[in-house]
Amino acid sequence: MKPNDDSGKLPTSERPFRVLIISGSDRRQYNCPGVDSKSRTLMLRMAELLPQEWEIDYEDLGNVFGREQIQSCNACVSTAMALCVWPCNCYEKNSGFEPDLMWNLDLYARLDLADAWAIIGPINWYAPSSNLKLMFDRLVCMNGGNPREDLIEHKDAEFAKTLEHSPAWKELSVNHLEGRTAGFFCYGDGGADELDEHGRPKLLRHKDYFDPEKEPFENERDAYAPFVWQCRYGGIEVPNNLWRYVEFGKGKKYSENQAEHMATQTNVFADFDAWCGEFASFVGAKGKVEPGKFRAYGYQPPGHLKKDLKAKWREIRTGLGYPPAGSSPHIQEKLGLNKDLTLTPKKSEGEKLREK
Repeated sequence: MKPNDDSGKLPTSERPFRVLIISGSDRRQYNCPGVDSKSRTLMLRMAELLPQEWEIDYEDLGNVFGREQIQSCNACVSTAMALCVWPCNCYEKNSGFEPDLMWNLDLYARLDLADAWAIIGPINWYAPSSNLKLMFDRLVCMNGGNPREDLIEHKDAEFAKTLEHSPAWKELSVNHLEGRTAGFFCYGDGGADELDEHGRPKLLRHKDYFDPEKEPFENERDAYAPFVWQCRYGGIEVPNNLWRYVEFGKGKKYSENQAEHMATQTNVFADFDAWCGEFASFVGAKGKVEPGKFRAYGYQPPGHLKKDLKAKWREIRTGLGYPPAGSSPHIQEKLGLNKDLTLTPKKSEGEKLREK
């Protein structure tokens, strides 16, 4: 059945089981390249294969012309874990300054509402797509992020460092989506028709630079290992049999390996359907997950105009050479480390290097 977000207000025993399927390819037919992805085809197929008494939510992360993107993670956690707020407060919904697809698609709430996630995507250059990587980077806040931004005045690094060392932090820093299940189905073209008989790129002139015996993975599914281990780190179960890789199209030109070819000329659907069956069997037997103490579903970010103005004043003072006493910018300035005093932070280092 279609997802009803109001089900999240019901006791766990009374609401339907819920799955979120993510198509992680960057490709869409409403942008360059003008063709929808294989992962979109598989996402829609899975939505039909799963038990229809479940609530089945899905989302395509592909790039659409003029649509906002998932903004990058600012790595707040590397300053202090307590500076990384759950759900992420570096950005906000419907912002005209920094539009963010994570917030505008309500992905934090939808991940929270689901008992299980199915992530489908390609392997590009031995790695997941950039959009999937952005989504999981922005999910660092689920791994112990701070659910009380009021305790750090929205985004004050010094307050966050203090909170991280306080007795209260132990109760606040929890895995907010723990107990769920995630399955990963990744696929690749296997070099298409680019490789010679020795497994090297045909175009390569410096053959000694590329040793096919030393490619990064023995099992290509390991390209998604960072996601799998991020989930497991946060108490999200990823069974080995639900972490799958399928290769197809090897030896063919990319133009001969689109979704329509996958549907008629490969064994992909049979492999994928088997994976879907194992996914449904595992998560169905495991059952529904109780919500965490601090939920993304129903979360209403507090207003923070005054705090933003305070942060802007801090930025100006820091740019003039007066960062807060004892802060990292203050210590780094004294040690001559980052040399980052400026009132024009948007100006690139390359521009500054080339100024007369």
